[in-house]
Amino acid sequence: AGGIAPLVALARGGTEKQKEAAAAALVNLARNADNQVAIARAGGIAPLVALARGGTDGQKEQAAGALAELAAGSLNDDNKVAIARAGGIAPLVALARGGTDGQKVFAARALWTLARIADIRVAIANAGWRF
Repeated sequence: AGGIAPLVALARGGTEKQKEAAAAALVNLARNADNQVAIARAGGIAPLVALARGGTDGQKEQAAGALAELAAGSLNDDNKVAIARAGGIAPLVALARGGTDGQKVFAARALWTLARIADIRVAIANAGWRF
């Protein structure tokens, strides 16, 4: 978990290649429940939402994948709420609708996972996504 804070910092303020690589590394790390909590505590959700919204195609894909992993699991309601509060719904809906194939897959998976919370499901519907 010692490498999570530097990766979050790179996702936030690295070069374009560093941002994409950091987001890709966070995808892999977020497959572990302890790391999901650590990434959120390190402030990783906001830069991932920012990359999903305005990054390069590769950054958007990796960020959507990381957000999907961070929201996964029955114990991660806090992460689901944090993603929604950070403004993650709109960029994920945009990627699911009009992104590259990889972006669509990760964004749709993230939205499906986020929708397990009723209030977030309403926000997703209000953003124009129908399951």
